[in-house]
Amino acid sequence: MSFLDRSDAGNRLAEKLAKYRHDDVIILALPRGGVEVALPIALKLSAPLDLLVVRKLGVPGQPELAMGAVIDGDTPTIVRNEDVLRLLRISKETFERVVVRELAEIERRRRFYCGERSSLPVQGKVAVVVDDGIATGATLRAALARLKTAKPSRIVVAVPVAPKSVVEDLKLDVDEFVCLEALGRMGAINLHYHNFAQLSDAEVIEMLDAARTIE
Repeated sequence: MSFLDRSDAGNRLAEKLAKYRHDDVIILALPRGGVEVALPIALKLSAPLDLLVVRKLGVPGQPELAMGAVIDGDTPTIVRNEDVLRLLRISKETFERVVVRELAEIERRRRFYCGERSSLPVQGKVAVVVDDGIATGATLRAALARLKTAKPSRIVVAVPVAPKSVVEDLKLDVDEFVCLEALGRMGAINLHYHNFAQLSDAEVIEMLDAARTIE
């Protein structure tokens, strides 16, 4: 299976999530790409859309290699990739310096995307976490750790594509894991889309505005 674009993937996921149509649901997207997948889900489930702003903690000099992830909140949630930290001998000071930098970027993004609008309440709701795909799962682990503190009634992860090993691991932390295409090994997410163009901040804001018509 492959997807025309993120919207196509979102429409296919929405079909799998149709059983939640009459529940008290909130859709939580990981920006930027996750927002485009999440919008058709929110529209079809008539559910509000909000963000889980997570940042990968890239290794200095190798930003695509995750040594962990961090997510915003009153008390930020940090996930460490101990294997990478140990292998590359990343110091505590280096790790903390990257955390501070990424927390500042998280704050910038939330203010830019949402302005002064507060995060939507999650407690007691079915929380559907959406991204455009999973590679290592580090950012999603951080998102789930933070989300659990908000006490939703149920946590559902919905992604178009992810490695089987990551799916099996993360399934243990959620109530339901919906993945349209489970991969035999880790690979580039973009290979499973015909169009995987990067979204601009303006496009993310436009999609969030479109979703607010159903709140």
